[in-house]
Amino acid sequence: MSKEKFILLKNYLKELSENDLGIAFSGGVDSSLLLYLCKNYNIAAYTFKSIFQTQDEINLTKEFCKKYNVNQEIIEFNPLENDSIVNNTPERCYQCKKIMFSIIRNKFPRKIIIDGTNFDDLQTFRPGLRALRELEIISPFAKYKITKKEIKEYAKQYNLPNADRPSTPCLATRFPYNTMLSNENLKIVEAGELILKKAGFNDIRLRLHNDIARIEIPQTEFKNFIENRNLISGLKNLGIKYLTLDLEGLRQGSMDLNPHKSKD
Repeated sequence: MSKEKFILLKNYLKELSENDLGIAFSGGVDSSLLLYLCKNYNIAAYTFKSIFQTQDEINLTKEFCKKYNVNQEIIEFNPLENDSIVNNTPERCYQCKKIMFSIIRNKFPRKIIIDGTNFDDLQTFRPGLRALRELEIISPFAKYKITKKEIKEYAKQYNLPNADRPSTPCLATRFPYNTMLSNENLKIVEAGELILKKAGFNDIRLRLHNDIARIEIPQTEFKNFIENRNLISGLKNLGIKYLTLDLEGLRQGSMDLNPHKSKD
């Protein structure tokens, strides 16, 4: 992040802090850096808990808020109550974001709400951004054209505990559009990715195509995966009929409508 952009960002956040401030806090590096920069202001963190997030992710948000003495509210909701989300249409992310941020808006109508959307996100297929605009959610990183790379650089400078943590988009992104989402299939994906992480594969996606699981890991780790027979049998024990290793390797947004220009 250039020094000039960072100065502008900090001044802007200080200006916003003159109001009652809230942040949508997922625990990713983007929202974590934003919360860290605002930790000395009158700010509250709102974290959503649903079938789309793992308990480990929720626990990490709690630890972060405790470490920096930030008030946090966990908001539970069931996204599978919405037909558009259950049917996993291309509008799923929009519907989900609209529900989540409407909850915050209705509970705290006078607060200014910020989120960690960065400049790179504006260049990708992100239907949820429309919901943010409709509900007047402010995205300071995007406003000052601050990229993911710049955010990670500053997160490292501040020694944030999740500076090097791989991105963890919601579990719904592991399914092709127009494939019905269910508690059962989401739990299979969660359990499968936990098995992979315990085996040492930290940056992974388990994409579920009906009875086929498509594993995305960095190409440099293919050999270790293929030689780990216990890992393969563990995944099969989840009820997955066929396992495939994606030869293109790990890439964000491979389920998106334009995967070559998108990130999940």
